[in-house]
Amino acid sequence: MSKPAYVPPKVWRNDAASGGQFASINRPVAGPTHDKDLPQGQHPLQLYSLATPNGVKVTLALEELLALGHSGAEYDAWLIRIGEGDQFSSGFVQVNPNSKIPALLDRSVEPPVRVFESGSILLYLADKFGALLPKSPAARTESLNWLFWQMGAAPYLGGGFGHFYVYAPEKDEYAINRFTMEAKRQLDVLDRRLAESRYLGGDEYSIADIAVWPWYGQLVRGNLYGAAEFLAVDEYPNVQRWAEEIAQRPAVQRGTRVNRTWGDEDSQVPERHCAADLD
Repeated sequence: MSKPAYVPPKVWRNDAASGGQFASINRPVAGPTHDKDLPQGQHPLQLYSLATPNGVKVTLALEELLALGHSGAEYDAWLIRIGEGDQFSSGFVQVNPNSKIPALLDRSVEPPVRVFESGSILLYLADKFGALLPKSPAARTESLNWLFWQMGAAPYLGGGFGHFYVYAPEKDEYAINRFTMEAKRQLDVLDRRLAESRYLGGDEYSIADIAVWPWYGQLVRGNLYGAAEFLAVDEYPNVQRWAEEIAQRPAVQRGTRVNRTWGDEDSQVPERHCAADLD
């Protein structure tokens, strides 16, 4: 016997468990749930994160900046266990009132500057160090086009496709089909762009590539949602070429390990406080 169709109430109330992997931490209000200060280390830059795609963006950027010789990009990376609700502590909410990782605190200036939303952090770091973003207005704008494209597109891939394909309590054909169509359209957008240029912004590697790679690069490499076959990622050869080239960068190989607590033991560096933590 089929389940009766869901009829939304006139006014929604949070009175039923939503189910799914993250049901225990989802709630319809903001603000802290408990008092706890954030730890602080020796470096000016304090990162509070987890190695989700959004978190990896920032550690990639920081490791790339260090590889370029920017010693001011040294950072402490503290683990935020989102499954345990660390992002709802009073200290974290002070740095990011939206209670999402990653969040950055720059103590090299007075008063310290908080930076939240991964795209904002990437742009902040690029401007602060004068790196990872082309200097010419046209190339800079093209890179920013793709940075902000990613910020708008990824919720469809993660909160849409990834949620219903992997995390939802039951498989819903309509939702999976709808978001699969959008995920493949996004991959096609990228593939067409990368048929024109080596990197998303043009000839220069930039924060646009750093933003997009942990999502779409890892997706076509089979490292996200276990969906490479389902999405037929071999249909996007230009994205695959780009993804593999970036995966070979030493800074990318270092950055993907930071704040990671799953997978092979060698891939896990739950916290990073000096370069030796990654050696």
